Amino acid sequence: MEKKNLEQLLRTEDEQLQKLNTIVVNAIEEEKLLSEKLLEFEEKNPPFTSRLADKVAGFGGSWKFILFFIFLMLVWVAVNIYLLRKPFDPYPFILLNLLLSTIAALQAPIIMMSQNRKEEKDRQRAINDYLVNLKAEIEVRNVHSKLDLLIAEQMKTLFEIQKAQMDTMEEIKIIVSKTMNIDQKGSAA
Repeated sequence: MEKKNLEQLLRTEDEQLQKLNTIVVNAIEEEKLLSEKLLEFEEKNPPFTSRLADKVAGFGGSWKFILFFIFLMLVWVAVNIYLLRKPFDPYPFILLNLLLSTIAALQAPIIMMSQNRKEEKDRQRAINDYLVNLKAEIEVRNVHSKLDLLIAEQMKTLFEIQKAQMDTMEEIKIIVSKTMNIDQKGSAA
C-alpha cells in the first residue's frame, strides 16, 4: 500500500514538472510571436525619396555643411571682389543671396520630411516599447501565478509525503512495541 502511495506521489511530481515544461514552452512561443510582431514594424527598404531626405537632412544638419558653405561664401566673395575685374555678382551679392535663399527653401522641407519620418519611427518605437513592457508585466503576473500554483502543489505533495512518513513511523512504532512486548513476555517466562 505504501509503495503505491509513493509511486502515486512520484507520478504527481512528474505531472507537475510536465505542466511547468508546457507552460515554459508556451511562454517561449508567445515571445517569438511578440518578436515577430515587433520586427514587422521595422522598415527594411525605405523608398528612395525617404533615404535621400535622410541623407540631405544628415548633411544639412552637420558641421561639414556649415564649413562647406562658409568656405563657399568666402570664395564667392573673394572671387567677386578681388579676382575678377568685371564680377558676375557685384558687392551686394544678390546672386549669392538668391542662391542661399533657394538652398534654404529647398532644404527646409527636405529636413522636415526627414524629421517626420524619424518622428514616425520614434512613435513606432514607443508603441514597441509599450508592447514589450506590457508583455513583461503579463509575464511577471504569469510567473507569480505559476509560482503560487507550484508552491500550492508542492505543499500538497509534501503534506502527502509527511502523512506517508507518519503512517510508516506509526507502523514501525507498533512493530517495535509488539517486539518489545514479546521480548518482555519471553524474559518473564
